[in-house]
Amino acid sequence: MASSHYVNNADFLTAIKEYRLSVEEAELSGKEKPRVPEYIGECLLKIATHLSYKSNFINYTYREDMINDGVENCLQYIGNFDPSKSSNPFAYFTQIIYYAFIRKIQKEKKQTIVKNRIIMDMSFDEFELQAQDEDGEFTNMMIDYLRNNNDKDYTIPKKKTKKKTSTSLDDFMEENDNV
Repeated sequence: MASSHYVNNADFLTAIKEYRLSVEEAELSGKEKPRVPEYIGECLLKIATHLSYKSNFINYTYREDMINDGVENCLQYIGNFDPSKSSNPFAYFTQIIYYAFIRKIQKEKKQTIVKNRIIMDMSFDEFELQAQDEDGEFTNMMIDYLRNNNDKDYTIPKKKTKKKTSTSLDDFMEENDNV
């Protein structure tokens, strides 16, 4: 009976252990660090691709870039996975990919805000293009849209700071002025 899982965690763990051994041997002999085996790369790509199908990641136009960033981060931190501490490389690399996706989304949102600011700061007259059609004259609809939506606030959202939580009842009472 075939497993419904797309990455076999036991085989993945074995491949990582073998890779770590080959890296250690290369370091001891003074050789160059070996390439990551194709099987490990395939597993990382499968994990990233399947994670990108989750509802909170699926509709981004730069989903392929997110996948690439996730795999790149996994390859960057593959040496940090310690099989003696964990026997679940699937979960370890899924977390790395998840946070790579989040960082990519935040970066793209900032870029969108910057693009919108630049557009809003430009003179629309520079882009005014009118074309003659068989039926008559028409204007650029994008310029009309930008003119009508010029009042939108395109500011980069500030990071939320966590409110310090009280560690004792006395601190809580003092913060809330309850005596």
